[in-house]
Amino acid sequence: MNRRAFFAISAAFAVLPALASAGPVDYTPGLVEQELAAGKTVFLDFKASWCSTCAAQERVIAKLMAENPAYEQNISFINVDWDEFRSAKITKDLKIPRRSTLVVLKGNQELGRIVAGVSKSDIKALMDTALNAATS
Repeated sequence: MNRRAFFAISAAFAVLPALASAGPVDYTPGLVEQELAAGKTVFLDFKASWCSTCAAQERVIAKLMAENPAYEQNISFINVDWDEFRSAKITKDLKIPRRSTLVVLKGNQELGRIVAGVSKSDIKALMDTALNAATS
């Protein structure tokens, strides 16, 4: 292998972890606490694969993220599977009433939430709240 090919392959492998972490990640116990302790703003999406409202919210969030890369660069988006974590400590602690609930957290504060809403303007306002918290 020549040097140029070696460096190209090495650079590609160096970028893979960053690409893998792009976009929302799936919730695991302790993840939210870890992100908050690191000073990050967290956007939680409590959803179920079979939920049509959740799917509509997901489409709006994806569109907004595509329109403004600053969201994804500054906010930790975490998907919480409702079927798996509906009775989990995080769900109870945050008093999540149902799937299709979106919540923004920073430090030990809840900055906002939407329950079963799919309005682009409402979701954008929540994401803007998260972005403002993350960048201030």
